[in-house]
Amino acid sequence: MTDGPAVLVVDDEELIRWSLAEELRSEGYHPVEAGSLEEARTLAAKEHLELCIFDVRLPDGSGVDLLREFRERDADLPIVMITGHGNVALAVEVTRLGATEYIPKPFDLTEMMLAVERATKSSRRARELRALRARSARGYGSMIGESPAMMRVFDLLSRLEDADAPTVLILGESGTGKDLVARAIHARSKRRDEPFLEVDCTGLSDTLMNSELFGHERGSFTDAKTRKLGLFEVAGKGTIFLDEIGELSLQTQGRLLRALENRKFKRVGGTTDIEVKARVVAATNRDLAAEVEAGRFRQDLYYRLAVIPVEVPALRDRHGDAALLVQHFVRELSRDLGRPLTGIEPNALARLDGYDWPGNVRELRNVVERAVILSRGPTITVADLPPELSGGRTGGHSLSGGPFRLPDEGINLAEMEHDLVLQALERTDNNQSAAARLLGIGRYALRYRMEKLGLLKKGSATEEGALAEA
Repeated sequence: MTDGPAVLVVDDEELIRWSLAEELRSEGYHPVEAGSLEEARTLAAKEHLELCIFDVRLPDGSGVDLLREFRERDADLPIVMITGHGNVALAVEVTRLGATEYIPKPFDLTEMMLAVERATKSSRRARELRALRARSARGYGSMIGESPAMMRVFDLLSRLEDADAPTVLILGESGTGKDLVARAIHARSKRRDEPFLEVDCTGLSDTLMNSELFGHERGSFTDAKTRKLGLFEVAGKGTIFLDEIGELSLQTQGRLLRALENRKFKRVGGTTDIEVKARVVAATNRDLAAEVEAGRFRQDLYYRLAVIPVEVPALRDRHGDAALLVQHFVRELSRDLGRPLTGIEPNALARLDGYDWPGNVRELRNVVERAVILSRGPTITVADLPPELSGGRTGGHSLSGGPFRLPDEGINLAEMEHDLVLQALERTDNNQSAAARLLGIGRYALRYRMEKLGLLKKGSATEEGALAEA
């Protein structure tokens, strides 16, 4: 059994159910089959369904009745209706009742899977839009975002508010705002009134890092003139944020692990046990699992820290958030820098929104700050942006908003599509799933184009023929 999204297939023809189930399974779905209304209702009570495919004519009733029942329970559940007895009136009726797609028999498996792909994407967008509208704010703490990627982060953080997990690990590229996540975790927790202490784990020797974390007794090492309390002691019941924890030496990692596991520690050079009461939030831009494999990070410490992992997405994966952040930074920096700007022009905003931002939110803020300082008028224009953004192409992407700039002489679109599909297939050794990812489309969309362009080999899955009308 796969752990993929559950899809309920309801049809009284066993061959059709089997064929659909096999295709769904090959695409990573978890198909469950029913041959009647009664079986469908029983399965629906047991499964968390992501999509349904209903035949209209069933032995004990109509799939239209099933459509009504399921739609009343879940307005966003994608439902594809199929029938060998379709007509215009029936198509209008099931659409009015909320069917996401309507597919008449006989149908091709490619056509059906394209409908499944469209239905799931449409449902996902509807759910995400509803979740966004349900929030009065566009973020969490001091973080801003409306993208599905950030909404997932915000949802996880909201569930942490009452959990008070002793350790949390924040993962993400440099510049994604891992420090903001750490501060939000503290600010929304029961520890909010206790200290929030931060230490950068880069560039400190083992002696200094141990002293910083655990404190030291007078005379425990050279220059230890007096007793010093470490962060674990000063934090009390608050939060200690260990930024770039992947930089710690193996020796310091071992001492940190003992403190976290035993919930006590000794000052450097000390003999008295001190209780650990603080929560530890660690962050890194490294792949700690790979560091463990390479022997540079302790596996036991990794497991201890990663009980609650929070993955902060790169800005390039936060679709739509760049424009939102730009507008926020323009308002904030205009106020802080005393620049009376009224906003940013659409063309300039489109350039910023279409850029890949390898330096993530930190790089975006720096670019906006530069534009605010150098702007000549009441709004930021394209001319106020740095050269790599104000013209030309960078990072393989046209800054006019797309990956390709149309030549003055025009192109032959059919030839280009044929050439791009061929290149993707050659680069992936004819692996259709991998080629589809290179082209940014689904596998069934790729197979549709291959069939249209005459690139499918005889005997391929797509050329097995349409399902016979039931």
